[in-house]
Amino acid sequence: MQDPQDPDIKSRLLDAALLHVPFDGWTQDSFDSAVADTGTDPALATALCPRGAVDLAVAYHRRGDAEMRARLAAEDLSDLRFRDRIARAVQIRLALCDDKEVVRRGMTLFALPQHAGTGADLIWGTADAIWTALGDSSDDINWYTKRMTLGAVYSATVLYWLGDDSPGHAATWAFLDRRIDNVMQFEKAKAGFNKSPLGKALSGPLSALSRVRPPAGRDDLPGRHHDTQYKHDG
Repeated sequence: MQDPQDPDIKSRLLDAALLHVPFDGWTQDSFDSAVADTGTDPALATALCPRGAVDLAVAYHRRGDAEMRARLAAEDLSDLRFRDRIARAVQIRLALCDDKEVVRRGMTLFALPQHAGTGADLIWGTADAIWTALGDSSDDINWYTKRMTLGAVYSATVLYWLGDDSPGHAATWAFLDRRIDNVMQFEKAKAGFNKSPLGKALSGPLSALSRVRPPAGRDDLPGRHHDTQYKHDG
């Protein structure tokens, strides 16, 4: 009898589904095939994955994030500039995707209106995993803006990577470098604006943003303003 508490059941379902996703997508057909291939009780499989293949697609993405964190922890990035550490993290994350078609099918799935929120949450999670692994210590509104900015860079890079057939994905890494340079230029411009007369004049009205804090002990989007928690969908 299968133990519903066995964490390997979902992992085995995912591994089995990955053989079918390139052909059938993250669909009920892929899920049913994975259930049959692993000999999992269909009722147990549904209990573990109420949304079927959607939950397996989420598990696939989060597995990649976990593997990325492990690889980053094992690498010595001390000689790299910080912007190059970010680029390296994105490179590692994409290198963990063995089959572009699996990723392409996932992009299609999470582009659907009913799954867009889940897709946005996954991108946020990847950006958060990168910043956390690189030692981000921000404790204000920058905690959010860093993740939003990196999430946008990561999403754009994934789309470019899916269509890139250059040797070693050299074109993708050049595209990523340009996007990171754009972000660095924006941060430089923002710092200059804050020191300008207009920036100083607006510092009072915008001071409320300094009281925004990242979530305490959580890995989702809701933040904290003083001692009050505000939740909103990611």
